[in-house]
Amino acid sequence: MNQVVEKLTLKDFATDQEVRWCPGCGDYAILKTMQKLMPELDAPKENQVFISGIGCSSRFPYYMNTYGFHTIHGRAPAVATGVKLANPELDVWVITGDGDGFSIGGNHMMHVLRRNIDLQVLLFNNEIYGLTKGQYSPTSEQGTRSPSSPTGSLDLPLSPCEIALASGATLVARSIDTVGKHLAPMIRRAYEHKGAAFVEILQNCPIYNDGIFEQIKDKKIAADFRVEVEHGKPVVFGKDSEKGIRLNTSTLRLEVVELGDDVSESDLLIHDEHNKVLAQMLSVMGGADFPVAIGVLYSNPKAGLVADSHAQLDTIRSKGRGDLQTLLNSGNTWVVS
Repeated sequence: MNQVVEKLTLKDFATDQEVRWCPGCGDYAILKTMQKLMPELDAPKENQVFISGIGCSSRFPYYMNTYGFHTIHGRAPAVATGVKLANPELDVWVITGDGDGFSIGGNHMMHVLRRNIDLQVLLFNNEIYGLTKGQYSPTSEQGTRSPSSPTGSLDLPLSPCEIALASGATLVARSIDTVGKHLAPMIRRAYEHKGAAFVEILQNCPIYNDGIFEQIKDKKIAADFRVEVEHGKPVVFGKDSEKGIRLNTSTLRLEVVELGDDVSESDLLIHDEHNKVLAQMLSVMGGADFPVAIGVLYSNPKAGLVADSHAQLDTIRSKGRGDLQTLLNSGNTWVVS
């Protein structure tokens, strides 16, 4: 007799904990998107584990009715690696922010991605330290005024997706906190991916960095400032799809072009999510001259450290039990008298 699997709902993934984010914080939208998506994955609730570090985003495990760890600053990827190695059947989610993930946690982030641990990293990027009262973060724009940089930050910001690509993530995507119709499919792609999946979520901090992504979120103007890339399709954007991204073969650089008599869609860049070089170029677009690319920038599913580690252990165990005394007496030994 087949076992009937209970159909879960959003309420099954909500906890009785008071959600303690500032009014208007983008984290609310991400949380609701995740709670709505989880039942659609048709996976046992007890298989889900949310692991976070320190920061506003890192309160996430309290609000998901699943297993979870609220760990220490920057170390969520390391803890998540241990969880996945110990029990590969679990679905492991790392929830982190731009400060937690790429400042004190930059080294751990790099290694969880290069090892291709089969888990999902969701990085909430609001380009500021929200929990500790508004210091500039590794992703803050130059000139950001904050308690730690009252006359403007001098640091050059890093691109989370560019770093993820360079570190070896096998899926890299970007989305927006309040655009649930886009965010949910990106998280699902990360969940279904085999290997280390990294999703940057552009997220608003209404207290310390309000409106930093307004151009790409405001429905009236967003079409001119963001481009949704899809595998196998030309990179087109604009309110009337009148603009596009072309690869200049002479300079090997991307450029914005107007579609018209001299330029057609056939001249535009066709997005290939398996091309890491193009993904890197798309990952750094933005500013005054280019739209911000959202969608799956790169995908190359493959087995990583977890599968390899367990295969290695199986090989060793197949040789039978060893003898500790024989091992101690092997190789170069000395008798001390």
